[in-house]
Amino acid sequence: MSISIREARSEDASFLAWVMLAATRSHLPHGLWEHFVGGSEEDCLAFLSMVSLTKIPHLFHHETFLIAEEDGQSIAGLSCYDPTSLGMMAFVQALPEVFDKMGWTKEEQKAALVRIQPYLSCMPDDAPDAWIIESVAAVPEVRRRGIISMLLHEAIARGKARGFKRAQIGVFTGNTPARNAYGKSGFIFEDEKHSPEFETAYGDHGIARLLLEF
Repeated sequence: MSISIREARSEDASFLAWVMLAATRSHLPHGLWEHFVGGSEEDCLAFLSMVSLTKIPHLFHHETFLIAEEDGQSIAGLSCYDPTSLGMMAFVQALPEVFDKMGWTKEEQKAALVRIQPYLSCMPDDAPDAWIIESVAAVPEVRRRGIISMLLHEAIARGKARGFKRAQIGVFTGNTPARNAYGKSGFIFEDEKHSPEFETAYGDHGIARLLLEF
């Protein structure tokens, strides 16, 4: 297995769009981005490609991503970032650029922001001094080969090098395989958030917060 890990570039936008879409689907048919965009899978991927390329960096920007490659082919990715500078507030500031490029009306923008509320209500709080890992996904053909573990190892190393005290990752409460995989990398369950609205929208109880102390 000849696997290499590198930082994502702007030309990776299409692959990163797939990573983000797959990651938020988790173990379910549909996830955050289908609810937010409200269109077809192609609409979601077009939206997410633009999200990864905004002028303002944020947690879904290509500069936060690491990509695993095998023989020059992108096979997995994840985002890792400092939430104080690249968290949801930065994403909100970048959204108008994407809305404009998508040609969304004010009404469409408002509707999307309403649809995302159940997800936001269950997003884990950022632990103090935490390096956040987000949007983790591998193409189906390479799963269960340890590639996500390799990406996690690199992401954790980068957090340590930047002086963070811990790493944090969120996972749907019902995604037992993912929780077990993160546990093998040292992450421990901290707490979880859930709501009836989240369960209605996504078919899962909520989101669990896992922490890894450095």
